[in-house]
Amino acid sequence: MIGFIGLGVMGEPICRQLAAKSGQKVVAYDVADAPLERLVEHGVQPANSVAEVAERADMVFLSLPGGKEVKLVCAGPGSLLIKLRAGGYIVDLSTTPVALAREMHERFSARGIHFVDAPVARTRDAAEAGTLSVMVGGTAPEFKRVQPLLAHFATDITHCGASGAGQAMKLVNNMVLFQNVVALAEAIALVKKIGLDPKAALETLAKGSADSFALRHHGLKAMVPGVFPERAFSVEYARKDLGYALQLARAVDLQLSGARNARAALDKASAAGLGSQYFPILAKTL
Repeated sequence: MIGFIGLGVMGEPICRQLAAKSGQKVVAYDVADAPLERLVEHGVQPANSVAEVAERADMVFLSLPGGKEVKLVCAGPGSLLIKLRAGGYIVDLSTTPVALAREMHERFSARGIHFVDAPVARTRDAAEAGTLSVMVGGTAPEFKRVQPLLAHFATDITHCGASGAGQAMKLVNNMVLFQNVVALAEAIALVKKIGLDPKAALETLAKGSADSFALRHHGLKAMVPGVFPERAFSVEYARKDLGYALQLARAVDLQLSGARNARAALDKASAAGLGSQYFPILAKTL
């Protein structure tokens, strides 16, 4: 049986994809009742606790807000470390510090349990469509074991290396994305000041060497029309992920000025009371 813990913006549609495509029964837990109630219609069995998921499943997926929550679910009271049987798998789809992924891998390995870091990238729409990108850290046999299940909700699955490598690549991915969004915010501010149409300007950039995923998705779909949907990747989530990236850089004695500049832009948006909004809203406080 597959277990799933964390049914937020990304977790709920991923869990639904697993229930629909895996051919296995799925048991899930979340602190909120609403997503569990919605998933019952898709055959997902609700659990009352993390411990219940661990006792019923041998492959547990996590989709949690960050490192604090992952550590609590994995190693807190009634946690997976205590309840999951030897030989089981934990596949962490969350974005966490690299050091935490490595720590969890070591602690679970000591109990004969496999911990695989497999953070997901792309948008909520991609989660709904089953077209996410997944970056995986773990051994080759572990990757071989989890890849078929990841393929139920992802079209690009990359084995990045040993434990922690998936998280490292996800943090680098987001670090680059956030800097691109800041660059787009600056571009929009400039073209507005000189009297050009922002939509036409970004459409022109998309035809040249300035084109990017961020331009087509975050720029044209959110920043230009000023549409910042609820239940999307927020300023606070972006600050968290960029903080993890800067933490990783400090650990290897690197000073990343572009990343720090992006963090300053996110901090400014947070200070303006926009922390819960979709993170490209930072353009409003540039």
